[in-house]
Amino acid sequence: MTDLINRLLAATILAASLAVGAHAQQGGVAPALAYDAQTRGPAPIPPSERGLQTVVARPWFKLSDEGLQLEGPSFDRDGNLLVVEVFGGRVFRLTPDQTLSTVLGESKLGSAGLGVHKDGRIFIAGLGNFKDTGSVVAVRPDGSGMQTIIPPEAGYLPDDLVFDARGGFYFTDFQGISTDPKGGVHYVSPDFKTVTPVLPHLAVPNGVALSPDGKELWVTEFSRGLLHRVELADATTIAPFGTAIAYHFTGPAPDSMRADADGNLYVAMYGQGRVLVFNRNGMPIGQVLLPGREEGHNLRSTSMAIRPGTDDLYIVTNDWKGGQGSTIFHAKAFAKALPLYSHQ
Repeated sequence: MTDLINRLLAATILAASLAVGAHAQQGGVAPALAYDAQTRGPAPIPPSERGLQTVVARPWFKLSDEGLQLEGPSFDRDGNLLVVEVFGGRVFRLTPDQTLSTVLGESKLGSAGLGVHKDGRIFIAGLGNFKDTGSVVAVRPDGSGMQTIIPPEAGYLPDDLVFDARGGFYFTDFQGISTDPKGGVHYVSPDFKTVTPVLPHLAVPNGVALSPDGKELWVTEFSRGLLHRVELADATTIAPFGTAIAYHFTGPAPDSMRADADGNLYVAMYGQGRVLVFNRNGMPIGQVLLPGREEGHNLRSTSMAIRPGTDDLYIVTNDWKGGQGSTIFHAKAFAKALPLYSHQ
């Protein structure tokens, strides 16, 4: 035992001597951390995502010189791109030849999401005053004939919505904080008379999307950085063992999303100036970066749309107070757009 103790003591002394010698060779300078191209900047790519297939989007249309909070891009049957503006409540229409007009002027809707019914009506999810006056309304293509689908007194904060094949829709209730998950996802029946909770106890649920067959519901949880994959037995019933957290995001923050015809999922990363792409199982397979993100521009990437019949991906963002206004960027997706209820 004494011999073993002596050997351990000798080994400890040798290791300490080698460490002192190495420190002396370095001139007594302690090791230091240093920024490099991968870590510098306001929104560095997390190490686990740096190896993903990556493309950089190109500017396609400058919607405003102001930093407007754009959201909810959706194509109508005529090929027009509809976009909402959150804090002013406006709805814009951009024609295929890039002529911009206003469908709905300034309002107190707090417009945050948008969907198009197959009869042409535009459904707008609104946050209202961001506290207790959220609603969902529908207007004709020209902005007239506003109809309340979910009234402010219902107590929701609708943020995003997606239609299913029957004409009902799911919407996210943008409530809660990371330690008080009181938001959720709800389903509105095709006759718009019944609202059914589907996925409760979420912290600021934001984006919502459906798989091509409508049997899987995807939800992003903004305040906890989570991607939920939900298998559905029917429109309002989760299948046995049907929920999973497919991905934990790093940094700020998963916003709206869209699926393509192959079942891939595109998630806008608000505060990072990029879109992360997942396969049908929730595994990351690619990313689209927005120009200027390394210098802190165009970081408020909120949502995107794929033009029906094509693989053209359009991403909306704004530069807030950075001076570059509100821009729609263009890139190519992995696959063509998912056939939408609006185009049935």
